[in-house]
Formats: sequence, C-alpha cells, structure tokens
Amino acid sequence: MLLHVRNVLTAAEVAGARGVLAAAPWGEGRLTAGEQAALAKHNHQLPEACEAAQQLQQVVLRGLERNALFFSATLPKQISPPLFNRYGGAADRFDDHVDSAVRYLRNGAGRVRTDISCTLFLTEPEDYEGGELVINDVSGEKRVKLPAGDMVIYPGTSVHRVEPVTRGYRTASFFWIQSMVRSDEQRRLLFDMDAHLRSLRGTVGETQPAVVGLTGTYHNLLRLWADV
Repeated sequence: MLLHVRNVLTAAEVAGARGVLAAAPWGEGRLTAGEQAALAKHNHQLPEACEAAQQLQQVVLRGLERNALFFSATLPKQISPPLFNRYGGAADRFDDHVDSAVRYLRNGAGRVRTDISCTLFLTEPEDYEGGELVINDVSGEKRVKLPAGDMVIYPGTSVHRVEPVTRGYRTASFFWIQSMVRSDEQRRLLFDMDAHLRSLRGTVGETQPAVVGLTGTYHNLLRLWADV
C-alpha cells in the first residue's frame, strides 16, 4: 500500500528540524547502504550517532505517535530509528534499488524487518527542483514530492529511486517499519475496514449493533493476523 500521510510534523517542528540540519555534520550516504544499493546511492546522510540525529529522531517519533492514520496504515511492531539524508550538488540522486529485507540497528540493538518504507519530507517542494521519489507500484510508477512535514509510506519490496536534484537541496527523514501484520494485502484490508468504521461511527455513533459487530470483526482479524 502506498499512502500519503499528511502533517506528521507541524510547521514549527519542520522549521526547527531544518535549523538543526543546516548546521549538521553531513557524511557520505553510501556508507550505510547495502552492497547493491551503495552502487546506486549518491547523497549525503547524517551520522546515526551524532547529536543532531539523536535530537531529530525524537521529533519524528513524537510526530508518528500522535498520527492516527500512520498507526492504522502500518500497525507498527517496531520502527527503526529515523535517519536523515540530503540531496543536491554533486550528491544529487539515488538510482533504482530495493531496500534490504532486514535493517540491523546500530550497536547491536537488534534488527527490523523492513515491511514498510517511509520518507518524511523536510523541504518544501518549491525550494528545489527534481528530487521526486519514484516508486514502482503494481499500477505503474508513482512520482512523489510532498510538502514539508508530510510523509509517504510504501511497501519495502518496491523498486524505487530519487531523481536528481538540479536546484537547491532536498532533505528528508527515512526509516522502516516492521508491522504486526506482515502481509501488505492484509494490512490494506484492515486499513480500509478501520477507515469505514471511523466514518460509520461519525454518522451513527459507537453503540449501534452493526458498529459493535464490525469493530469486533476488525479486532478478530487483527488477532488472527497479528504477530506481537
């Protein structure tokens, strides 16, 4: 499932993050890529252990925690610590690649199966040219360039790339989610059911027998499919 999640960060949080990133110690992006992806990766990345990265990780995680749509769509079991990248100048693109199936966390802190890939945009679209995230979806290529503070989620199995940035700089946070529900198809069904239930509750209330029954069906499916 490919989904645009709006307003993960507020305008004030985006401005604060961009201030931190402007003074951050950017490093070579390909150092954290897998063997194949390293050949395609041409960008800069914030070192995971630096103070700026640690500070901004908490900002992103707080934004995710308060976003109900994000939880409904991803059903997160584990979220890898958010990373931060920058495209522009000579380090301007990331050619076609597939994310590694398992992300090994820093300092032996465990691992995350990359069911879902996430990109949270931190630069406004008008501030740079190019830089679209291009995702090969079942229905064809999807080109994504979102307002700062918005995020796209998409299957970790997708071939994707970042187009060359020809003016300005594009900064973003990216990370992966291991979902309680491994199957993308099952997650989509649960997400659709949850969306319809929320709409129905807004129309007829919480206590109608049909709403109670469908809520039970949702949770029984989640109980059947979830690995917690």
